[in-house]
Amino acid sequence: MPFTEIYRTLGLSRNTVACWLYRSRSKIDSSPDRRCPFCARPARPVDHPADYAYLLGMYLGDGHLLTTGRVPLLRVACDLRYPRVIAEVGDAMRACGARVVGHQRREGRDDVRSSWMHWPCLLPQHGPGKKHERAIRLVPWQQRIVDAHPGRFLRGLFHSDGCRTTNRIVRAGREYVYPRYQFVNESSDIMRLCQESLNELGVRWRMGRRTMLSVARRDDVAELDRHVGAKC
Repeated sequence: MPFTEIYRTLGLSRNTVACWLYRSRSKIDSSPDRRCPFCARPARPVDHPADYAYLLGMYLGDGHLLTTGRVPLLRVACDLRYPRVIAEVGDAMRACGARVVGHQRREGRDDVRSSWMHWPCLLPQHGPGKKHERAIRLVPWQQRIVDAHPGRFLRGLFHSDGCRTTNRIVRAGREYVYPRYQFVNESSDIMRLCQESLNELGVRWRMGRRTMLSVARRDDVAELDRHVGAKC
């Protein structure tokens, strides 16, 4: 209900109603946010670590945390061609503490967005500048989550900056067709995190170039299919 309508309906002065509202809000805002595992009292581990591992992978790939406004805004850019990826990102945000998840569509993409004061608590890698131009290091509690859920972390990385494609090569006049995964990222730190998680799963990989990783052996592709699969 609009503020003006509240005090007119109650027949009270504007100042009285404003005092009630703003005092109440200040008490709420000053209390610990129980949705944030680090600001709750007592502090606790992340509530849904598998969902967090996925969201972290998406953030490191196509995410951005804007902290210049009053309330930090987390935004993950998703391709409109993959509605299930868009839905999964929104679900992961809500599992990690977001109350409201919105969407902004433009130029063939859907920016999945959520404003929350405590996103910086959950994503300490945020900072000025592009990710590949600064160091990206996981803090110990993040590393424990990624080590426990490497498949979900890789799912986020490949859903953001990776793909599952069909490769065709011709050798000695014979054509070979096989699926493979590729991950492309300019950040050497993020590429290292991808490599380490693949190692955790026993998946063999090779570097086509400094910024491109490939998984092409049949058994390794099948293992990634269990955790990632094609985007849809």
